[in-house]
Amino acid sequence: MELLQQMPALVVLERFPVPVLAIAEDGSILFANTAFGEMVGLSNGAVMELKFAEIFHSLPADDSAVSVVRAHADLIVELQHQDGSIVRARMSKSALLRGDDPVALACFQDLTEKLWTEEL
Repeated sequence: MELLQQMPALVVLERFPVPVLAIAEDGSILFANTAFGEMVGLSNGAVMELKFAEIFHSLPADDSAVSVVRAHADLIVELQHQDGSIVRARMSKSALLRGDDPVALACFQDLTEKLWTEEL
C-alpha cells in the first residue's frame, strides 16, 4: 500500500495496459499513455501535440471537449490513425466524475478488428 501511495498518478496511468487519454475543455490533449499512442500509430508525445478535433474523427469540436467526451461515454467513437485509417474504440466514462472537473480522463477499448470482422 505504501508503494501505491508514493507512486505519482502519471506513472500509474502510463503503466496501464489499456489506452488512456486526458483532454482539457479547450481540446488540448494533456496526457496519452503509450498504449493510446500505439492505438493511433503515434508516440504518446506526438498525441499530446494534437487537439481533440485532430484525434476524434466524427465528434463535434464546437463544444467543450470535456462535455463531448462525457456525452459520448460508453459509446463507440472513431479515432484518426496516423496512417489515415479510422480506429473504432469504446470510450469509457471519465474517471473524473465531478461536473466541474475541467479535464476528462477516459480509457479506450480498440474494437476496430472485431467490428470489421462482424461487418463482413
